[in-house]
Amino acid sequence: MDILAIVTHLKTIWMGRRNIIKITLLFMIIGIFIALFTPKKYTASTVIVPQTSGGSAVGLKLGGLAAIAGVDLSGMSSGESEISPRLYPQILNSITFQKELLKTRLTIKGIEGKVTYQKYYLEIHKLGVLATIKKYTIGLPKLILGSLKAKKEVTSSNYITDTESKIFKVSTEGKQLIKTLQNEISLNVNKKEGYILISSTMSEPIAAAELTLAAQELLQKYIIDFKISKSKDKLNFIQERYLEKEKEFKDIQAKLASYQDQNQFSNSSRAKTKLTEYQAAYDLIFDVYSELANQLEAQQIQVKEDTPVFTILQPVLIPLEKSAPNKLIILISWTFLGLILGVGKVFTSLFFNSLKNSWEKQKN
Repeated sequence: MDILAIVTHLKTIWMGRRNIIKITLLFMIIGIFIALFTPKKYTASTVIVPQTSGGSAVGLKLGGLAAIAGVDLSGMSSGESEISPRLYPQILNSITFQKELLKTRLTIKGIEGKVTYQKYYLEIHKLGVLATIKKYTIGLPKLILGSLKAKKEVTSSNYITDTESKIFKVSTEGKQLIKTLQNEISLNVNKKEGYILISSTMSEPIAAAELTLAAQELLQKYIIDFKISKSKDKLNFIQERYLEKEKEFKDIQAKLASYQDQNQFSNSSRAKTKLTEYQAAYDLIFDVYSELANQLEAQQIQVKEDTPVFTILQPVLIPLEKSAPNKLIILISWTFLGLILGVGKVFTSLFFNSLKNSWEKQKN
C-alpha cells in the first residue's frame, strides 16, 4: 500500500469520525454496563499427585517422556486394575459422579447453615442482571419450551434410577443443574509434570472451596474403590470362609473338651477311638482355620498395598480475590470492537455510495 492510499484511507476515517465516535461510545457504554453488572466469580483449586503403591506418579511423567522418545504408552497401566489419569475428566463428567456432587453441602453468605448445591441453584441462587436479560430475551423461546415440557414431567426428584437396569432418567431441572455444575468445575491432567488440577468457580468464595474439596475427595474415593475392588472382593471371600471355619473350630473345640471331661477316667477302646476321631477333626479344622487366618492377614495387607495414595501438593484454599470479571479487559474489548465496527461502517458506506453512483452513471 503506497502513501497516497494510506492518506486517502485516513481522510475517509477523518470524514466519518462522527459516526466512528458515536459507535465507539455506544460500545464503550455497553462494555461499562457489562463490567458493572457481571457478577463476581471466585475460583478455588487444589493440586494432587496420584501415587501407586510403589510411590511413583501413575504413569503421567513416564508417558510424557516416552512420547518424546516416540513410544506410545497410552495403552499401558501401572497395574491390572489401574485407572489411567487420562480418564479422570471422564469420571468427573459421569452422571453418577455429578449426582454425588450435587449433594455437596455449601456455605452461602446470608443463609443459616449449609445447603446442598442442588437446593442452592434451584431455590436460593438469583440470576444477575445480565443473566436475567439474556433469559427473557434470547433465551425466551427455550424458557417457554422448557416450561411446557416440565408440565408433562411427573417426577418427585431430579433423578430416577431403575434398580434393575441401572438406567438414569434426568429431568429438565436436573439437566440444567448438571450443565451449571460442568461450567463451574474442571479437572486438568498435566501429563508432563504428573499432577492433577481440580478447580471450581462460583459466586461464593467459601462454596467454591467446599465444592473443590468435595470433588477431590469423591475422585479419590472412586479411584481407590476401583483399584482395590479385586483385592477387597478376595478379602471378603477369605473373611467369610474364615468366619465359617472359626465357628466350626469353636464347635469341635467345645465337643473335644466336653468329651475329654466326660471320659477322663475311662480306658475303654471305644472311648479312646472316639477321642482320636475328635482330635483328628480338631487338628484338621485347626490347620484350615490357621491357614485362613494367615491368608486373611496377608490379604488385609494386600488391600492396603493396593490402595492408591494421593499427595496433596496444593490444598484447597478459600479465594480472597475474585477471578472474574476483569472489568478493564471488558471495557477495552468492547471499546475496541466499537472502534473497528465504526471504521468498518464508514468504509462500507463509502463502498456502497460509490457503487450506487456508478450504477446511476451507467443508467444515465
